[in-house]
Amino acid sequence: MSGILLSARKLCAFYGATRVLHGIDFDVADGGVTTLLGANGAGKTSTLRALSGMIATTGEITFAGQRVDGSATEKLARLGIAHVPEGRGTFSRMTVEENLQLGAMSRSGKAAIATDIDRAYGYFPKLRERARQQAGTLSGGEQQMLAVARGLMMRPRLMLLDEPSFGLAPLIVDEVYAILRKLNAEEGVSMLLVEQNATAALALADHAYLIETGEIVMNGPAQEIGRDENVRRAYLGY
Repeated sequence: MSGILLSARKLCAFYGATRVLHGIDFDVADGGVTTLLGANGAGKTSTLRALSGMIATTGEITFAGQRVDGSATEKLARLGIAHVPEGRGTFSRMTVEENLQLGAMSRSGKAAIATDIDRAYGYFPKLRERARQQAGTLSGGEQQMLAVARGLMMRPRLMLLDEPSFGLAPLIVDEVYAILRKLNAEEGVSMLLVEQNATAALALADHAYLIETGEIVMNGPAQEIGRDENVRRAYLGY
């Protein structure tokens, strides 16, 4: 890892007049995996939406040395930020391959896109088997894999992952996380991971932040956070 890819300073976020983030600071290292842990309603998803330009913000967001706060979602995607939302967000009536092609909509060059679809199938062989199948007929785990693969089609430098384990059986969670680990190691894709499954998130991440009611209350190396007694009791169940 070398340097900081994304940083937020005094970041506030709003739904209408309601403020949901209260001046938070955090960083994502270039080539690193950072996880944001917290209970339901703590502000995890709102943080990802703020970084993606989907809700109103104040404060400073810097990506690859460039101020990006206030930028449109489409511009952020072109810069290399891929948002994989909670609930997968696949287009259910389109085939697996059509979903992947849609992920590359902001790119040009048919040959390069075809190469990247093949590359995505290499990481997600189950999707290759389902290439002509409607996304809505996939299992929950396969839909999550498709959501990640579609994000990968943007050739991102940073993936914002919102609850990738949500609703999945433990064995499928292990499979999805193994692929995320491989993408980070082999492709150098940085990740900001929002999760309620703290055990899985801390095992993948190198740095962790704990958010409560829109404020960062703790941060540090993921292994150290995982050893903290209060975190263990609240999030790890022992």
